[in-house]
Amino acid sequence: MRKRRDLQAGAIYHVASKIDHGDMALEDAVIKQLFLDMVVLAKKKFPFKIWNFTVMGNHIHFLIQPGEGVSLSKLMQWLKCNFAKKWNKMHGRHGHVWGERFFSKIVQDRRAFENVSTYIDENPLKAGLVEKAVDWVFGGLSHRLRGIRWLLDELWETGFYGPPVVTTS
Repeated sequence: MRKRRDLQAGAIYHVASKIDHGDMALEDAVIKQLFLDMVVLAKKKFPFKIWNFTVMGNHIHFLIQPGEGVSLSKLMQWLKCNFAKKWNKMHGRHGHVWGERFFSKIVQDRRAFENVSTYIDENPLKAGLVEKAVDWVFGGLSHRLRGIRWLLDELWETGFYGPPVVTTS
């Protein structure tokens, strides 16, 4: 029997999900954008906030806060299932796109929030995909610094933050 998720109303979560077998199904920029477009559709269906994110070639990370009465599991199931349907249709395939169940951990305080956010920002940098984290266009840091507001919510709404402070590492 698998371990139950630690769920808490109003909590902010670090969520990560991997593509099945470590495949690079998200490698193409068009596919990364398709995934982000699906996130926008999910935001229309479920009330939730995204504080940070990154879309890598074989996995994704979010700092996410489901709205009142929204199940994190149902939200992620909808997002991953609907993305997989689109991905499969584009590639003439069927079946699983995503691997095992998604990882989720409650972010307890400001320090943890900042640490997870930095980890998410630096993921493409550590993978050698960019020279500076801010250059990763499929991540929250780049969106925030370039003024792209269609996906991210304002950091000071978290209760952990004052006005956003970001680095350009």
